[in-house]
Amino acid sequence: MSETRYLESGAKWTALLYGPFFAVFGYLAELATGATHAVAWVLVGLGLAAITAPWVYARRRFLTVRVTGTELWEGRESLPLAEIAETQDVGAPTGARVLGGGWSTPRKYDELPIRLKDGTVVLAWAKDVHALRAAIEGA
Repeated sequence: MSETRYLESGAKWTALLYGPFFAVFGYLAELATGATHAVAWVLVGLGLAAITAPWVYARRRFLTVRVTGTELWEGRESLPLAEIAETQDVGAPTGARVLGGGWSTPRKYDELPIRLKDGTVVLAWAKDVHALRAAIEGA
């Protein structure tokens, strides 16, 4: 596998800690008032971590953007860099295919139109399209 030149993960696994931290603060607040329910707070922390895990897994699987020395990965779809003709001043025609398999660019992501060597235009997406463009052109 070639080195990663650009990486934007969809979510970080540290998000699993939000639920247990909330439970610890809830327990400490209860401790300050007198009556505590330690078992309930442990269950709340574990429950919140359990429902956060599929969310993090899905975001990492479908919203990760990576550029290696040979490929551009958008979610689960890869595009060989050898197929890319240009990334500068490419207009996005209506109905251009979005990389990654979605109908449109994911929310909170900017789009980067890319012209392929066969003349078609596809839409790549990232939170920082300038860094993505630089990584594609640098590779």
